[in-house]
Amino acid sequence: MWAVPRPIRGGRGVHTGQMTDLHCPMCPCDSLLPYDACCGPLLSTDRLATTAQELMRSRYTAYFYGNREHLWRTWHPKTRPNPVTVDPETEWTGLTVHETVDGGPDDETGVVEFTATHKGGLVHERSTFARRAGRWFYLSDEG
Repeated sequence: MWAVPRPIRGGRGVHTGQMTDLHCPMCPCDSLLPYDACCGPLLSTDRLATTAQELMRSRYTAYFYGNREHLWRTWHPKTRPNPVTVDPETEWTGLTVHETVDGGPDDETGVVEFTATHKGGLVHERSTFARRAGRWFYLSDEG
């Protein structure tokens, strides 16, 4: 059975509500996969991301749903703000991945360039990721 998370303390995503053949909602990260086969297990801590891009997509989905807990868990301790905040007025509308450098299952670092759109604008970022104790973490924006 699939379950779509309810927004947690902020975050408002705008999703088309497209359904798969199994009537499971598509993931907001625009992977074209059902939520439960994509970012859902990462946000619910059922499994860890295996690549930097997978972690980045799950973090977009966390912003989409306002899930600060996932953002906190996946932010590298050396660069993580305290507290992690989510703007409840931002309505996320889409994600496009432009490039991924390294960040695979056998890499220790990776870079993902993406554009996340929202009502009123966009965020273009080249994010760096690092693995620590076998887990991927968001490190920083290359700028």
